[in-house]
Amino acid sequence: MVTNATNLSRSGLSDWLIQRFSAVILAAYSLCILGSLLMNPEMDYEQWRALFSGTGMRLFSLIALASLCAHAWIGMWTIGTDYLTERHLGSGATFIRLIYQAACVLLIAVYLLWGIEIFWSN
Repeated sequence: MVTNATNLSRSGLSDWLIQRFSAVILAAYSLCILGSLLMNPEMDYEQWRALFSGTGMRLFSLIALASLCAHAWIGMWTIGTDYLTERHLGSGATFIRLIYQAACVLLIAVYLLWGIEIFWSN
């Protein structure tokens, strides 16, 4: 039996809703970027930088980044709890799953902080 000590919201329905909502945000962000590229096919570095220098785009990028991290964590947590079980790995499964989850959290946190630094630095 796997306990729910490390899932995002302690509820499968909430995690499902977060993952679906974050997917919608990521789709909207992707369409925004794609639309910007299609509307300005000759975009150079200065125009690209101007696009991301506005507060609105920075906030949208930050929301998309947070959505990506939440989406990734729920997906990685699901993989860990579905496949890193005692049935598959034996008695050391809990330890392996905790190491896996700690590595995922660390990597997602690094990506989040790195993304914030990229979007909010001048």
